[in-house]
Amino acid sequence: MPTENRPPRRPAFHDPAMLELMGQGSDPIAQLHAAHETAAVLLRTGRAAQDPSVTERLVDLVGEIGLSTLADLWSTRPARTLPGALWRLYFLREWMRIDSHGVARCYSSGVRFTEPNHVVAGIEPPSPADVRRVADDLMRGVFVGDFAVALERAAAFCRVTSAGSAEFAGMEPLARAAKLQEMADDLTVCARLWRAGSLN
Repeated sequence: MPTENRPPRRPAFHDPAMLELMGQGSDPIAQLHAAHETAAVLLRTGRAAQDPSVTERLVDLVGEIGLSTLADLWSTRPARTLPGALWRLYFLREWMRIDSHGVARCYSSGVRFTEPNHVVAGIEPPSPADVRRVADDLMRGVFVGDFAVALERAAAFCRVTSAGSAEFAGMEPLARAAKLQEMADDLTVCARLWRAGSLN
């Protein structure tokens, strides 16, 4: 039967009990709204606080609520959205803190290929202690100063570590290099969108 003349269907909104019967834990429309609203509130609150203790709590948000909680909330949103950008920034911070020796090694290897990005990222010297310091600095920049600059600095860090990862043998470093390059591109676009007032 031809479908051209059928009126478009509106999305169905189900109550939680109905979703349970359908095998779904929650309303995907509500999840989408929650992801964007929480990201916007977090950023707005952090940038308006002008209180170092609030900033430090937000920098270490993963320490308070866990990375998996943020993943559930934000990781499925497109990369070039506010929740997508914040998820990537918090994910990078955790990687830099948990594997600071490995990150320092990748970063050191990538510096000679991406000198301008190294200047922007600002890990000097690329030691594990400096990697951990910059991890916090990157997140602090989200709430204090220019958010677009924080996004660009994180993108620069991704480009350096991507170049460094590509230097190591094996499929895992190559896959990581590709993922970091993709993340760098996404964060760069997010910085442009933020400056244009359209990162939502």
